[in-house]
Amino acid sequence: MLKSARPLVATAAALSLLLAAPAALAVPIPPGPGDPLVPDYTGRPAQPDPVQGFDVPRHPFMAPNGSSNMHNDAYSTDAYETRGPLGRDPQVTTATYGVQECATQTFDRAGRIVALCGGLADRQLKLIDPDTLDVLAVHDLPRPEVRPGQSPLTDLCGGAYFYLDEADRAVVATTDRRIEVLGQQPGGGFSEQRSYDLNGQIGGQDCLVALMPDWSGTVWFVTGEGVVGTLDRESGAIRTANLPGERIANSFAVDETGGVFVVSDHANYRFDSGPDGAPVITWRQAYDRGTRTKPGQLSQGSGTTPTLLGDDLVAITDNAEPRMRVLVYRRSSGEFVCGREVLQPGASATENTLVAAGNSVIVENNYGYTGPQATMLGASTEPGIEKVDIAGGECSTAWRNDEVAPSSVPKASLESGLLYVYSKPPDRRGVPAWYFTAIDLHTGETVNRTLTGTGLQWNNHYAPIYLGPDGTAYLAGIAGMMRIADAERPPGR
Repeated sequence: MLKSARPLVATAAALSLLLAAPAALAVPIPPGPGDPLVPDYTGRPAQPDPVQGFDVPRHPFMAPNGSSNMHNDAYSTDAYETRGPLGRDPQVTTATYGVQECATQTFDRAGRIVALCGGLADRQLKLIDPDTLDVLAVHDLPRPEVRPGQSPLTDLCGGAYFYLDEADRAVVATTDRRIEVLGQQPGGGFSEQRSYDLNGQIGGQDCLVALMPDWSGTVWFVTGEGVVGTLDRESGAIRTANLPGERIANSFAVDETGGVFVVSDHANYRFDSGPDGAPVITWRQAYDRGTRTKPGQLSQGSGTTPTLLGDDLVAITDNAEPRMRVLVYRRSSGEFVCGREVLQPGASATENTLVAAGNSVIVENNYGYTGPQATMLGASTEPGIEKVDIAGGECSTAWRNDEVAPSSVPKASLESGLLYVYSKPPDRRGVPAWYFTAIDLHTGETVNRTLTGTGLQWNNHYAPIYLGPDGTAYLAGIAGMMRIADAERPPGR
C-alpha cells in the first residue's frame, strides 16, 4: 500500500500549527509514531461478487441516491449500488483541516464533496476536491452552543445532518435553530438563498438534530427534545408535533407514500402530513429501551436511524438487555414482523444505523465507545458485526464477524459485494492502529484491511464511510479527511 507523503513532525505540534488553516491546498494528516510497527495491509484483493438489492426510488427533491445525505438516500439504506475499493494496492491520501471533523459528506453534480464540518468551536460547510482533498470553498455557520448537561463531543445539534437537494443546494440545520439553504456560486463559494428561523417553535435549550424533505418537497425536521416539525419552503409556514417525555438522537427516513419514519428513545413512529401540513402520527410502536444508556450510545434507546427495506419494511434496533435486538415492522401499518437478538450478551450497543443489503440488514457493535479516550493507545471496544436475514416473516442470523469497529457508520457496495467498516483492533503493545476494512457481504469473512494511520488523529468519532461516484472511499477523522482508492481498476471497469 502506498501512502501520500507526510511531513515528519510531531503530531501535536503539526496539529497546533494547522488549527486555523484557511481554505487552501491540502496538507496531509501528521503520521503516528506507531506506523512502522503495524502492517500497512493485510488480506487479499476482493473479487467482485454483487449482492442483489431492491429498488430505492430517486427522491425528487434530493440529489441522486448515494450522494444526498449521511445515509445515502431517502430510505437511509447506507448501501451503494456502485462499486467500492477492492483492496488492489490501495492508495491512502489524507488532508488535515485542524481539529475538525467533516462527518456528513455529499457529492454534487461535478463529483465534488460538499461536507458539513465542525470542531469544538466551529461549524463550516466546505466544498472539497475529491482527488486532492483541497478545500475549494468555505461557508461559516453559527458556532456551537454550550448546552447544559451535554458534552460537546457527543452533541449532535446542527453539526451532523444536512442534505443536498436536487439543485445542488445544501439544506442545513444550524446550531442557532435555523434552516439555511446554501447554493453554489458560479465563480466558486456558497451563497445563502433562504433562511428559516425556527426559534419560535423550538425552545432555547432544544436544538435541531436532523432534516429531510418528504416526497412533496415539504422539509421535515426533528429536535433533541422530541419535536417533529414541517417547513413549507415556499410560504415559510412551520408546524410541529411534540413527543412528551421522549428524545430524538438520530436522523429519519422517508418513502414515496408520504411516510416519515422517526425513532425516539421510546418508540418507532410513522408520521404523515395532516390536512394543514402538520405532522400526524400514523402509528407508534414502543420497544424495549433497556434500563440505561449503554457505553457507546448517545441516549437510552435505539441508536439507529430507521432503515427502509423493499416495498413495506422498516428496521431499527432496540436497547434490550442482555442483548439488543434488530426489530422489523411493516411501514404501512406498523405491524411487527420479526426480531432477532444480536451481538454479545451484556455487551451489545449500536449508535449507528443498520445497513440494508437485499433482504438483510447488518448491525455493528459500538459497545464501549465513550469517546476518543476509549481507543487511545492499544485499547479498543467490544467486537461484533452481524448480518440478519429477513424472509418469510422471520429474522435469522446469517453470519457474525469479530472485527472491532468502535464508532463508524458502516457502508456497503452492492456491486462489489463488500461491507466497509473502520476498525481498530486491540493491541497489547499499545499501538493505536486504524484500518479501513472490507468484509464479504455473502460470508462475513474479513477480506482485507488497509492501514490509514496510528494515533488519536485517525479516530473517526462516529463519522461514516462514504463512496464517491467513481468508487473511491472517503472517511472523516477528528483531524481531517482520508481518501482510499485502488491503484488499479478491476478488469472491464
